[in-house]
Order: sequence, then structure tokens, then C-alpha cells
Amino acid sequence: MSTKQETLNIETMKFTSKTKWSVTLLLQLTLAHVVMACTGIILRGEDGTTVAARTMEFSFDIQSNILIVPAGTEITTLSWDDANEGFTYKAKYGFGGANCLGKPVVVDGVNEMGLYFGAFYFAGSATFEKLSDENRAKAISSEELGNWILSQFASIKELKEALPQKVVVGTHIDVIDGFAPFHYTVTDSSGASVVIQYTKRGLTFFDNTVNAVTNDPTFDWHKTNLQNYVGLSPVNREEITVGKLKLRPFGQGTGLIGLPGDHSSPSRFVRAVAYANTVLPSANSAETVFNAFHILNNFDIPKGSIREASGDELTDYTVWTSAADTKNGIYYYKTYKTQAVESVNIRKAVADMKAPKVLVMESGFSVRDRTEEANSK
Repeated sequence: MSTKQETLNIETMKFTSKTKWSVTLLLQLTLAHVVMACTGIILRGEDGTTVAARTMEFSFDIQSNILIVPAGTEITTLSWDDANEGFTYKAKYGFGGANCLGKPVVVDGVNEMGLYFGAFYFAGSATFEKLSDENRAKAISSEELGNWILSQFASIKELKEALPQKVVVGTHIDVIDGFAPFHYTVTDSSGASVVIQYTKRGLTFFDNTVNAVTNDPTFDWHKTNLQNYVGLSPVNREEITVGKLKLRPFGQGTGLIGLPGDHSSPSRFVRAVAYANTVLPSANSAETVFNAFHILNNFDIPKGSIREASGDELTDYTVWTSAADTKNGIYYYKTYKTQAVESVNIRKAVADMKAPKVLVMESGFSVRDRTEEANSK
């Protein structure tokens, strides 16, 4: 069924609700190894388009759908904390994107002003403050930061000024037996992009000058690690002479010999930088989105290639892939089962929307059979 036709009613799923989990789902997710191998890139078109794109990996289906929230919606923080309530704010801008676990929380999306937000797992380094009576009035939980950022800001500049005034806390989530250890990437319609990290040294903004982001370690470590790959180039290597022996390269692609190909975060970061910064120029937004999905095909993880040593059947895989056109406010995605790219124009969708709405993300795998065309005269 098309996502344009099938919707879920979110009116009973208030942003202030403390939704309970079924025993079956809770058991299923608690047993899962919560590991994410997400990869993000940024591409820019010659027409001024900026596209932020990424993969979302997990060891189980995180039950994402497309959540769309209009301006004027009231949102209360700490919505996953059954014992506490934070502050309530009103959405200045409409926004939409992928939620997770059936909750009214956008973990990857874009707002009507073209601001993109993405949450990436950062388990080894993420450090958030503990909730207290003193900080409750300005506390936002790590898994719901996207709602606040997308609903309140149109630019990186505005965000940099406002975020230090809030406190990001870690809320215990039963299904992962801990808080959501995220770091974040934000890109605006001007093309500016930052990586936001909360570590033991506090809040840090990193300008994303290399057009890529993955997971642990910290962003500055990944940039330093790039120095190990300064010899990589999209240009094929030439014949050389060693002693009296002439050595010719084998085939094409020799300029990138040494490019790491495994699924680890450092290796994916190097590959993402290589592909995002060598892609041929895109003339417009459509070409930029097209190129983004092609690049991210290189990071698509099939079930089975990442497993824990325990020998169980759980395996990280690419749950979905997305791209956000920040110039036009359009959110694109495909899923593990739905390989055809679908889109929602968030700017148009929120224009006359009165209440939040959820579109079913999964349409199912389909194949176009052209046999009759081949047999026709």
C-alpha cells in the first residue's frame, strides 16, 4: 500500500504521553544488541541545493514511520520519562521525518525552513547531564532533541546561540537498558552543517568541513584519522618502474587502493569522505538527491555481515536510508523492504495541516514485470 494512501492517527498519541510497551515487544527489543552503524554525507548542487543524506542501521526493526508535525503543535519534553515532566513549548515551524519505536519523536528529518536534523549512535562517548529539580525547567532528553531543534530553528547560527541555554539529559529507556547515546548532525538551507556532541568535556559544535559523519569516536578524532589516507585519489595510478621492472596498475580504481571497506565507524567515515568529495557535480536538486542515494548504496549493510560473538541470530542491517533536500524542504527515503525511493514535501504537507500525522513508511518490496512489453508487437 502506498504511503500516500495509508496513514496512522496520532491524535491519541499525544506528545506528552507516556506510552507503555507490550510485554512481547519489550522482551524482543531488550534481547537485541543495540548497535548502530549509521553513515551520513552532505552533497551540494550547482543550483544552491544542499542534501543531507544518511543510512540508519540497527539490529532490529526500529518501527520507523514518517511523522509530520505542523507549526503551533505543543510539545512537552521528557515524554519518555514516566516519573518526570519537563517544559512545554510550541512549534514555531512545521517539520517531519522518520520517528522510531512508534513514538512521536523525529530522529531524522527536515523542517519547512530547510533545516535538517539527524541523530547518530555515539555509545562510546556520549555523556549527558542527569535530570534534577534545578535543571528540569530547561531539560530535553537526548532522544527527543530533534523535535525541539526542527520546531524552533531555521539556521545553524540560531541553533548555536540557543542550544547552550538548554540541558540535554539522558532518560532511561527500557528497550535499550539505558539512555539514547546520540550525537547529532544539523544542516541548513545555506549549506552550513555542524556535528553536535555531548561528551565529558561538555557541548561541542564541530563545523562539518568534510561532508561526512558516522559514529564513535569523536568527530575531531575522525578528521585526524583522515591523515592516514592522504594518498587516496579518484585519479588512476600510472605505470611506475621499480629497478628495471615496469609495473602497471590492474584495471580501474587504482587511485583508491587502500580505501577501507569494512563496516566499522572509522572505515565508513573515510569511505564517506572519499565518495562525498569526489562525486561529479550535480546540476540541480533532483540530481543531488539521485547522487546521494547512489553513494549510500555503498554503505547498505545486508543482514548477516555484522554479528555478535555470542552466536545468536541478531545482525545489524540497514533499516532505512534517507535524504533531505534542504532547499525545497523535501524528505526522501527507502527502507530495507521498500527499495523504491519515496518522498514527502514537508513544506507543502504542513502548510494546511492542523494536527500531527503519521504516514506508514513501509510499502513492501515490488518488482516491475515487463515481460508483456517484450512480447508485444
